Amino acid sequence: MKKTLLLIAVLFFINSFSQEKALQFPDDYLGVYKGDLKIHSVRGVKEIGMEFHLNTTDQIDQYQYMLVYIFDDKRQERKYTLITKDASKGQYLVDENNGILLDAQLFDNNLYFMFEVEGTIITTTLRFYKNNMNFEITATNKNKKVVTGQENTDVTEVISYPITTVQKAHLIKA
Repeated sequence: MKKTLLLIAVLFFINSFSQEKALQFPDDYLGVYKGDLKIHSVRGVKEIGMEFHLNTTDQIDQYQYMLVYIFDDKRQERKYTLITKDASKGQYLVDENNGILLDAQLFDNNLYFMFEVEGTIITTTLRFYKNNMNFEITATNKNKKVVTGQENTDVTEVISYPITTVQKAHLIKA
């Protein structure tokens, strides 16, 4: 009898997880997220306030995408637009609203984009959870690449880029 009750309890537990609705990007993650951004570099660590806004607009498949940095009691707002290219393939664009468009790819509710500006390669990752998110940027100078491996051998040449800056924030949905 005890084994039967245990089996029923386990099946109920498993069934309750399988019935939980999968969260869908971006609609289930709309809102304002707040926290602190830690900026790591060779000069040390600096911490500033940060907000991430993801909200609807009056345009279909377009969302307000805003980053807010808060330091010295001043808000610096960066207003962008997230555009759905093909949701079924996880393809999005971040429009900086100045002619700059960044390709973004969604995998498992994580949004990734990588771009180069003025010789710096930047990778941005946004990881969305039910009531919070993680924001991370890594940067490297493409001119400081390190080439290893050898020509004319069986060893493949590999180029690595030393990371110069990491920005990380754990943001809570307000």
